[in-house]
Amino acid sequence: MNIPEIIQYWLKSAEDDWPIVGRLFASSDFHYALFFGHLYVEKLLKALIAQATSEHAPRTHNLLILADRAGMQLNDEKRQQLIRITAYNLETRYPEDRSALRLRYTQSFTAQEIDVIEEIASWLKSQIHPE
Repeated sequence: MNIPEIIQYWLKSAEDDWPIVGRLFASSDFHYALFFGHLYVEKLLKALIAQATSEHAPRTHNLLILADRAGMQLNDEKRQQLIRITAYNLETRYPEDRSALRLRYTQSFTAQEIDVIEEIASWLKSQIHPE
């Protein structure tokens, strides 16, 4: 794949994941909704890396590493948001106590975090300019 195809691949993959977030939220699978929210942001960042570097993105799920590789300028708020969103990948994938996770990821909490994910994603998408 050439670079524009790689960018399109990540964008399409991200857009395919976004409706899953809503379906998982609607079915009260809040921790998985946040997991897919993380994937959504991760894939947008990988599109930005391809755009910025003309290379494939590294194989990592750490959003701060990906944002750095993409050359993103992050203020403290965005940095903290990416740290939180990255945790949803790890906490959901490798939960030590699934019942505690379910207590923490309430409907209200998850709705607020999905709003943050959507805000970050909108900001990222505004910087992607596929050819």
